[in-house]
Parts: sequence; C-alpha cells; structure tokens
Amino acid sequence: MSTLNLPSPSGGKKNRKRVGRGRGTGLGKTSGRGMNGQNSRSGGGVPAWFEGGQMPLIRRIPKRGFTPISRTVYQVVNLAGLSKLDAGSNVTPVEFTAHGLVKDGDGLVKVLGQGEISQSLNVCAHAFSASAKEKIEKAGGTATVIDAKPTASKKSDEN
Repeated sequence: MSTLNLPSPSGGKKNRKRVGRGRGTGLGKTSGRGMNGQNSRSGGGVPAWFEGGQMPLIRRIPKRGFTPISRTVYQVVNLAGLSKLDAGSNVTPVEFTAHGLVKDGDGLVKVLGQGEISQSLNVCAHAFSASAKEKIEKAGGTATVIDAKPTASKKSDEN
C-alpha cells in the first residue's frame, strides 16, 4: 500500500462555499457579507493592524537611536586567537577562515588587541586596533592593512 492509495479521512474534504446562488442556500443576495459598509464591497476591508483611525501603535511608541545605512561591519579576531598560529607565517583573511577564526574569508576582518602574542607573525587584515598593531610589532611581526575596496575602476580599463 502507498500513500497514493490511502483514502482521505471523513470530513477531510470540504466543498468550497458557493455564494450568491439564491436565497435558499443561505448565502444568496448579500452573499454572507451583511448589509452595507466597507467589508461588504468588492476589494473592501481594512488591514489587521488598522485601529479605526486611532493613532497606530507603531506611531505611538517612541523611536530611539539611528542605524547608518553605510555601516562597515567587521569580523573580529583577537590576538589570543593569533597566538595559536605558527611563528613567522603570513596570515591573511583566507588563513583566518582556514583556522576557524572567522566565518567568511571574503568579509572584512579587524584585529583587536585582547590577549598576548609571543611569536612574530605577518598579519594582513582590513583594520587593526592601535593596541593590536603595537603588540604585533613588539613581538617582531608586521601589521599590514588591506584595502577593503578594489582600486581599479571600469573607466580606466576602457580608455
């Protein structure tokens, strides 16, 4: 037996309501919509959040703060995470992803100075905090800033 052969349960199938088919059906004349008003008309009705002309809730509650449209979101890596890497290695956002320090290798990465680092590393990231840069250079490594946006433009390629 398969699911195609199973009968539907009793009461499981219901015919649709056929309105406007005479008074004897109980849904003739006004088709169950009552007499007059907005809800009796075609296309009528108000949205669920409409409050009858009263000032809506979304406009009554206070708004606070501001979210800038062009906000730059960085993935954060602390120096404590970098201390697990091999000394003298070049570390880029792709290596951050390979070692599980960030999720997206194509995203922007910022290195923060929480924790200590003892080995020298050549770290490439999109941004560094002042304390992170200082600690990396103090350990004998380098902190290189990568440009977030590509510098080549389409206009210079066409000429």
